[in-house]
Amino acid sequence: MLLVVDIGNTNIVVGVFDGQTLHEQWRLETGRGRTEDEYGVLFLQLFKTVGLNPSKISDMILSCVVPPLVKRMIRLGERYFGVKNVMVVGRGLRSGMPIRYENPREVGADRIVNAVAAYEHVGRAHGVICADFGTATTFDVISPQGEYLGGAIAPGITVSVDALFLRASKLPRIELTRPDTVVGRNTVASMQAGIVFGYIGLVDGIVRRMLDELDYVPRVLATGGLAELISQESETIQEVVPELTLTGLRLLWERNQGSR
Repeated sequence: MLLVVDIGNTNIVVGVFDGQTLHEQWRLETGRGRTEDEYGVLFLQLFKTVGLNPSKISDMILSCVVPPLVKRMIRLGERYFGVKNVMVVGRGLRSGMPIRYENPREVGADRIVNAVAAYEHVGRAHGVICADFGTATTFDVISPQGEYLGGAIAPGITVSVDALFLRASKLPRIELTRPDTVVGRNTVASMQAGIVFGYIGLVDGIVRRMLDELDYVPRVLATGGLAELISQESETIQEVVPELTLTGLRLLWERNQGSR
């Protein structure tokens, strides 16, 4: 079995693949101060709750945008799962995707992982735009030839909510749900309307501008924790793929077996 771990600034997503089948997945809060032993105990407990034997894990691949956690997760894989060579996205791994960024090293590991999975998902004859709703919302563009062209990065919706709460003394912290109307009749409903519908406008606006710049018609995918909320009202998102990042990690692991 393959253990895949995607470490973001807010959440860590963990998955276990049996072949090409995603057997289990979990979403955890990113704890920058946790040691590999604390994470190890947590991972083992998650395995226990679903009856998975940790000894069944033969390989592990890791994607991380929080550098201090990379070595801890490598040691976790070695100590708690017996994986001798933990793959880390970005460390000379072949993605099979040409990167057309001015400086390819600037592209975050999570964006490459998503791009690989998105292109594979839509079929190799189609281009794709992938929106990932995380701490930041990223928009990544892949050509019909499978080239990573670049994209856009915007503050994530939860970052926007937190900033509003912290900087406006009289505004409360709110739950992120779709309000019934755009015209709110109380403070909470007004904030929800502004944030949710305003963010949908941001997403559709960026995607439409991207479409105007492209000479082909790509499919538009979304992933990430808040993808379902935004996609319900979005006029440009065509499909939500919750397991996109985990699938991308599996694909990268498969593509690098010959080089091990």
